[in-house]
Amino acid sequence: MTDLEQGGSSENRRKRLLFRAQRRGFKEVDLIFGAYAESHLAGMDEGALDQFEALLTAPDQDVYAWLRGAAEVPPEYDNPVFAGLKAVCEQQTPRWTS
Repeated sequence: MTDLEQGGSSENRRKRLLFRAQRRGFKEVDLIFGAYAESHLAGMDEGALDQFEALLTAPDQDVYAWLRGAAEVPPEYDNPVFAGLKAVCEQQTPRWTS
């Protein structure tokens, strides 16, 4: 159930997702999810927010393996949001290193 269905706002959902993205507990994944969230959350529709939230619930080690290409991405997570996260990993100069 979305925040809107629970009487909350889309903005509150985005704030909550940003917080979760930056504090997953696995530093490398925190940096990737946090950088992606800061750049894209504001423009995401409900479907993309649902995809992002689903990825946030996946185990850190699994997500990290998928992002590195060490494991195949399950079909339920292989979506445009995951592709965006993967693009963050492939940047020549990631934001967090400058």
